[in-house]
Amino acid sequence: MKERKLKPFAGRLTRSIMLTQLIVMGLASVLIYVLVHRTMKNEELEVYKNYLAATHAKVERALADVHVGMVNHMSEIEGSLEQPDHLYAITKCIVEQNSHIRSCGISFVDNYYPQKGHQFSPCAVREEDGQITKRMSDDVRNDYLNQEWFTEALKAEKSYWSKPFFDPTDSVTPLVSYLMPIRNKQGQTVAILNADISLNWLNSLSMPDFIRFQHNQEGDTAADSTSVRANYGLNIWKERQWRFVTIYFIIDKDGTFISHPNKSRIIRDNYFECAKETTDPGDDFVGQRMVAGEKGVYGDEDGNADSFKFFDIPFFSVYTLYEPIEHTDWSIGLAVPGVMIDGFSIGMGVILLLLILLALFVVLVIGWIYIRRTTKPLKQLAGSAKEISKGRFNAPLPWIKHNDEIRLLRDSFKEMQHSLTKYIDELKTTTASKAAIDNELRVAHDIQMGMLPKTFPPYPDRDDIDVYGQLTPAKEVGGDLFDFFIRDEQFYFCIGDVSGKGVPASLVMAVTRSLLRNISAHTSEPSHIVATLNNTLSEGNNTNMFVTLFVGVLNLKNGLLRYCNAGHDAPLLMKDTVKTLPVESNLPVGVMADWKYVAQEICLDRGTVVFLYTDGLNEAENITHEQFGVQRVINVAQQAIAGNDNQIKSVVNRMTSAVHDFVGDAEQSDDLTMLAIGYQGVKNEA
Repeated sequence: MKERKLKPFAGRLTRSIMLTQLIVMGLASVLIYVLVHRTMKNEELEVYKNYLAATHAKVERALADVHVGMVNHMSEIEGSLEQPDHLYAITKCIVEQNSHIRSCGISFVDNYYPQKGHQFSPCAVREEDGQITKRMSDDVRNDYLNQEWFTEALKAEKSYWSKPFFDPTDSVTPLVSYLMPIRNKQGQTVAILNADISLNWLNSLSMPDFIRFQHNQEGDTAADSTSVRANYGLNIWKERQWRFVTIYFIIDKDGTFISHPNKSRIIRDNYFECAKETTDPGDDFVGQRMVAGEKGVYGDEDGNADSFKFFDIPFFSVYTLYEPIEHTDWSIGLAVPGVMIDGFSIGMGVILLLLILLALFVVLVIGWIYIRRTTKPLKQLAGSAKEISKGRFNAPLPWIKHNDEIRLLRDSFKEMQHSLTKYIDELKTTTASKAAIDNELRVAHDIQMGMLPKTFPPYPDRDDIDVYGQLTPAKEVGGDLFDFFIRDEQFYFCIGDVSGKGVPASLVMAVTRSLLRNISAHTSEPSHIVATLNNTLSEGNNTNMFVTLFVGVLNLKNGLLRYCNAGHDAPLLMKDTVKTLPVESNLPVGVMADWKYVAQEICLDRGTVVFLYTDGLNEAENITHEQFGVQRVINVAQQAIAGNDNQIKSVVNRMTSAVHDFVGDAEQSDDLTMLAIGYQGVKNEA
């Protein structure tokens, strides 16, 4: 037979451990990733909320400084309304005290100072070199009396920030003005105090230093430049300032950009117009909340490549944080690429996965080496067991230094070696003894069979009697017996069954047969023969063995059959019909001494066949433990008569075939003995 390919146990065990670890660590990693992702996302959002709050505070503080500076000079201005030339000094002082203010002016209503003309607007301007100069209204604005900002400010009756506009002197610098009404003693608004702030300053104020540096290096259109994109990741990680990759912007109530990293969009572009260029509704949602003066966070986790395109964020998803700026109708927003918020948790997940893979690899290598080393003795034990199976009981076993199950298995193998060696030695001795016993049993069988009549027909020179017997022991030797002989023209015969089987029964059978011969040599009375035999066997019968026995003496001249039965099955009488010979049961011999056995007699007709048998015939069992039974014995005998085949040998052979067919493959459980006697003498007329 082809030997199957060996699949090492160490490999299977290692793979099982690795698979278990992979599942457990994988589930743990997923759980940890989810927890880390949620925690880090919340923490990162809090960080960006703080960034927005800080920038928001800076913007509000700058605007508040402008407001406070103007309020602080309001009483001086109102007290100097009678001294118009002194107002130049006040505007200059306001510009000097606040570095964020680009220019400051006081614009009076039409013809307030007739001596000054229809328009009078003293103002101070911070030049590019930092010097502050005085200018007349004609140097700053032309015909401000009819301009929208002035007429609306007069109607407002309170201070506010104007809509953004460009400096009329250069048409490039975006500006926004803080407008405050000036009232005379009668409470009438006679002038508007205005302070202009450059939105370029406000734009730089709302940007972290890293972004501001980037834009200063690349210029106003750097957000669209290829070089910025190329160095994007390098600049982020160069100083480990990935959190600065954010976009701050400010819009007013109409959505006009007041602040934007891309200066070309300030004033010129509107938030909602830009939002129309994208397919993502998230930017529209954010814009609506901002102009409504709300505060919140919007996470565009399902964004696409067009999300917040006007911010030029080179990522797909965007988180937007927003809140209103107090005392204005502005709202500041912070657009953060989603990867900046989710990136840390994703990075943690990747690192965790790499650590798991590394751990699994290390466990695989170390586990494989350790398991292989640990299971090596098992392979050696398997080799030793194979040698033992070939009969080499002294095959060497591996040495196990650890006191574990493998050591126990090795010790068990060693004990098995000793046990097998001892067993084989004992088996050899037992086999030799059994061979001797079998040989002795064969001799005993031969001796036992030699004690029984074996020549048939036994009396070929006589025509008045014919006999045929057969004994089949269940073991090598048996306890059944039959015997017959002729003396003084009388035919002596018997059949018996010793209780038990094997050697003890065969010894009792031999003794019984010898006693029968000796006793019948001195008497021809069957009851006396049986009684004498009973008394002899009963003496010292410590084994409580007994013999069922039938003894008969047939007078060959007149056919008179005298018989005595000792607990044996009744014989059959076969002639024209089959009938059972009437018998007294009596006790089997060897049971009770001095038992009075009843003698019986009957005259046999010529041609009568007496069929005797032991219980090995009627009690024979098939595989279902059903017995052959007396009725089947009678049926076979009737079949023989019906077929004119009542010859004694034929009757025995019929019985033998019938019982063998009935028993089938079942093992023979008892000795089977049959004896057929055919009487051919004359009928006794007496």
